[in-house]
Amino acid sequence: MVVVMDVRRAGERYPGGDAESGIESWHAFSFGPHYDPGNLRFGAVIACNEERLAPGAGFDEHSHSHTEIVTWVIEGELTHRDSAGHETRVRPGDVQRLSSAAGVRHVERNDGSSPLTFLQMWLAPRNPGGVPSYEIIPGIADSTPYAVPAAGAMLHVRRLAAGERTAVPDAAYVYVHVVHGQVALAGQALGPGDAARITGTPGLQALAEAPAELLMWEMGA
Repeated sequence: MVVVMDVRRAGERYPGGDAESGIESWHAFSFGPHYDPGNLRFGAVIACNEERLAPGAGFDEHSHSHTEIVTWVIEGELTHRDSAGHETRVRPGDVQRLSSAAGVRHVERNDGSSPLTFLQMWLAPRNPGGVPSYEIIPGIADSTPYAVPAAGAMLHVRRLAAGERTAVPDAAYVYVHVVHGQVALAGQALGPGDAARITGTPGLQALAEAPAELLMWEMGA
């Protein structure tokens, strides 16, 4: 099988947010006013947004539906509140999942005194509707897979030392996002914020050229 890899650089993302409100956003897929019919989704992933919130800034209550929303904090601490009664603090190393199903409302804020940066990934469910649900996994261990069955997807978190390798999952679609560090993947050098969209992956490996943190989505056809 031929490996097909589409590398998207951090600097190619669509800018967004509201600078006056302390919100800076970077969108890897077509999003909001930045409509790109050729960049609507990859596998189940329909959004991968890097959000940077100044202290006291945040997103006021807003609604979602028919989306699996997975959040990964890069630095700082995220306050989450939703209409189902959940109120949590999400920190680096935690996996947060909000299944919006038929509809849910939530608030996301930086209530701390330091800048907050988090990655939010939206996945399309195989079957829309249902009952909203919420889960947070504190301090997920390296190499521990996290399943999102509604989207037919599995998240792999890898924290690599310099010189360490990790296998890329064998799947119909694999989305690799570099959170920290530098990695070499199929002859390409990837740094923070860079991503690779891969199909046909038998035996593919990523090599950390410096200490690195990777998020890899394994998705079926």
